[in-house]
Amino acid sequence: QVQVQESGGGLVQAGGSLRLSCAASGHTVSSYTMGWFRQAPGKEREFVTAISWAGGTYYSDSVKGRFTISRDNANNTVYLQMNSLKPEDTAIYYCAARGDIRPSLNGNDYDSWGRGTQVTVSS
Repeated sequence: QVQVQESGGGLVQAGGSLRLSCAASGHTVSSYTMGWFRQAPGKEREFVTAISWAGGTYYSDSVKGRFTISRDNANNTVYLQMNSLKPEDTAIYYCAARGDIRPSLNGNDYDSWGRGTQVTVSS
């Protein structure tokens, strides 16, 4: 089973950018659907974006046009480029892996999770 670990979170002003990384080990990310989810204080975990094994990408409406997911198979890493950040993007961001070629927006369908990285956007 693949293990994943996020990095790259931090504090940024509204309108700024951050890039999160998700390093995988134990299996190649190219065989998995990889997703990013986030959870803000007092709120439920929500889907942000995913990339399928075939390279198809999926985004929530709240981040579409601002966030970009990508995958570097050579480095077994998935990235989340976040631009035009807003205070409402503040959350803990989690990387997850799904050992199924069918993409999913449901966190319950993912098998492996990282510990998360905090993203804070100040106004």
